[in-house]
Amino acid sequence: MNLKQLVGEKAAEYVKEGMVVGLGTGSTAYYMVEALGKRVKEGLSITGVTTSTRTKEHAEKLGIPLKTIDEVKKVDLTIDGADEIDAHYQGIKGGGGALLFEKIVADYSDKVIWIVDESKMVETLGAFPLPVEVMPYGSQQLVRIFEEKGFHPTMRKNDKEETYLTDGGHYIIDLQMDKIEDPNSLAGWLDSLTGVMEHGLFLNRVNTIIVGRESGLEVIEAR
Repeated sequence: MNLKQLVGEKAAEYVKEGMVVGLGTGSTAYYMVEALGKRVKEGLSITGVTTSTRTKEHAEKLGIPLKTIDEVKKVDLTIDGADEIDAHYQGIKGGGGALLFEKIVADYSDKVIWIVDESKMVETLGAFPLPVEVMPYGSQQLVRIFEEKGFHPTMRKNDKEETYLTDGGHYIIDLQMDKIEDPNSLAGWLDSLTGVMEHGLFLNRVNTIIVGRESGLEVIEAR
């Protein structure tokens, strides 16, 4: 069994009868959704809130009952992947393009679990490109600002080499930062820019991290 499958199936065990569950997006979250689908078939009663069209279609195929974030009062537990997690349990997410919806669902959740393999655990954030979701209108002005800052921005493309469009109808600019020394300061600055809808810095947002290591599973209680 691969590490992603291992942590995905482990995380599904945290889901209890009657819960409203945030269903994350990405290759690791895929296995968690698969495991939940099996449990629903066996009689588990839950409501899923998805973070992307991709996850929504996957959950529907498995027969998981779904509601939108606006149809529930709150989410009991969200389980999602991450692209990088640093020594202080801060994260970068959005490699799969769902960062805005992921952050909305996470922020209305009582508890958040991240599921990763050991390659995602780093000392300092930044080797993974930081996604910034932006309005199409004015996006080139933001590219210029990021270039002036030395962040080496690239406009994300899809498989057809067209400008990538998020589920919310926005573009994504990926920043090649190498090392993010002060994530909080950078997050505040990005939040201040007109036209930035959201960014991939997920700070002080995770409660439990399940890490798949070659030596076995590690469960970290972050906060």
